[in-house]
Amino acid sequence: MADTADKAARPVPPDAPAGPAAVPAPRGARLWRRVTPWLFLTAPLALLLTFTYAPLANMVAYSFTDWDGVSPELNWTGTENYTELLTRPELFEVFFVSGYYLVASVVQIAVALYFATILSFHVRFRNFFKGVLFFPYLINGVAIGFVFLYFFQDGGTLDSVLGLFGIDTGHAWLGTPFSANTSLAGVSVWRYLGLNFVLFLGAIQSIPGELYEAAEIDGATRLQQFRHIIAPGIRPILGLSVILSVSGSLSVFEIPYIMTGGATGTETFVIQTVKLAFQFNKTGLASAAAVVLLLIVLAVTWVQRRIVPDDKVDLV
Repeated sequence: MADTADKAARPVPPDAPAGPAAVPAPRGARLWRRVTPWLFLTAPLALLLTFTYAPLANMVAYSFTDWDGVSPELNWTGTENYTELLTRPELFEVFFVSGYYLVASVVQIAVALYFATILSFHVRFRNFFKGVLFFPYLINGVAIGFVFLYFFQDGGTLDSVLGLFGIDTGHAWLGTPFSANTSLAGVSVWRYLGLNFVLFLGAIQSIPGELYEAAEIDGATRLQQFRHIIAPGIRPILGLSVILSVSGSLSVFEIPYIMTGGATGTETFVIQTVKLAFQFNKTGLASAAAVVLLLIVLAVTWVQRRIVPDDKVDLV
């Protein structure tokens, strides 16, 4: 027994074999292991290149030409389209309309965060309310535009409901720039509220439940729990929602195009770009406008990420 203990206590020489050496996999198997992930990525990468990056490259190329979108001939004009955009202030005045949607996006984020916080706790019929809030996001934008077009028309649904309470507005909801843009921005809030609501709800429910239990034991109120637990925990999702809201405010199209066609001072930059391409046959200028809009969105996103960096949140 003493000999056995001495052998177990002896140090193992560094050059002693540790056991049977692992047999390396055949070269063909290693090569196949490296190629397999790329085989799965072939289809999505092909679709991404075909329907995203190839059209983007064509759009950039068209922005340096005078192509009308129909003729097979196009002439290289250099930066003439960009010069025209920058020297015609009326082409950028439509960005003031985005201010309505930017304000509406702030309201949208606040309301979505409120409902996500309330419904993340135990509330009666909370699954029903979740479905009610998310349902508008599932509806097609064209259908929403036509529904609210009848909702806001003279003598329509809104006037009829207000008439039941003895309220007579006496003006057209889509008749002036302020009321029209406010109404359209309200429709956008109703439609996209569900997206932010689901993002916030998922982020709140991913916070460990032990934190809420500890906070309740310490006597923290719901407002204190929101301030010290929920708000820091959903900071990355909140930053993402702000980015989506700002970019969406700059590129609004569906709702105002369906409901007003850009009339009554509701024309957005995207509607103006579409009209340049398909109504005035200035595809080259429209492509330049689309490139400028893309650069503006990227610049705004970059500035926001620099001001509010996406730091890792550790609540534990």
